[in-house]
Amino acid sequence: MKVSVLIPTVNRPTALAATLMALVVQSFGDFEITIADQSRTFIRTEPTIQTISRIFELHDRPPLHILQNLPPRGIAQQRQFLLNHSTGTFSLFLDDDVILEPRAISRLVQAMEEEECGFGGMAPVGLSYREDVRTGEQEISWWNGRVQPERVRPEGPGWERYKLHSAANMLHIGEKLRASGAGQKKYKVAWIGGCVLYDTAKLRDTGGFEFWQKLPPEHCGEDVLAQLRLMEKYGGFGLVPSGAYHQELPTTIANREVNAPEYLLAAR
Repeated sequence: MKVSVLIPTVNRPTALAATLMALVVQSFGDFEITIADQSRTFIRTEPTIQTISRIFELHDRPPLHILQNLPPRGIAQQRQFLLNHSTGTFSLFLDDDVILEPRAISRLVQAMEEEECGFGGMAPVGLSYREDVRTGEQEISWWNGRVQPERVRPEGPGWERYKLHSAANMLHIGEKLRASGAGQKKYKVAWIGGCVLYDTAKLRDTGGFEFWQKLPPEHCGEDVLAQLRLMEKYGGFGLVPSGAYHQELPTTIANREVNAPEYLLAAR
């Protein structure tokens, strides 16, 4: 299997349904889907999810593997649970409220095979901000040549790149790129949330999300910490134009007092 699509979900059957339907129409076909569910009602019993599962079968798409992961022990443990079930060369961690364009997975796989680095991602665009052009947040550093390892830490050099992923910045940067006649390009990141394709072996080599055991159950920033460690050893990039869109729902992680990078990097 080339790609394992890994989706953590909790109490979002409607958003998850939209995310899954976008996967039905992907131009890339060599993938499997594993969903780790921590909802109050097991989503496998939801009629809409059952219908979508049948649509996958109808179109000869891979079956949906829907697993319960209870009791909840935090989002880092949820991601490690999914990583443990990945069989793909690449692992696409996709949030349950992100909708992909039909060529998104194909484009990510192509870029990762070109670079052979740790991860590549598409920052989800918030389309409600389409008219909110934030030129002050759109300073971008392109990778010219191969993606290289780099050390990025909170508040250190490169950290300010996180502003690129606010609102609809990546949509506006992508529109400028298309206007210039260029194809997709890779840029330097601090981290990416929502839609990230990892080299599975490299992610496991840097520990994956096993650090969940050192965190209290309520935490955030787990994907940031995993990417900072992976980027330091293998490198990572963002891809523009983005082919991912955020449904702009309220976060399911209400308590964000413990931020994994600050908590564990400071401790070290």
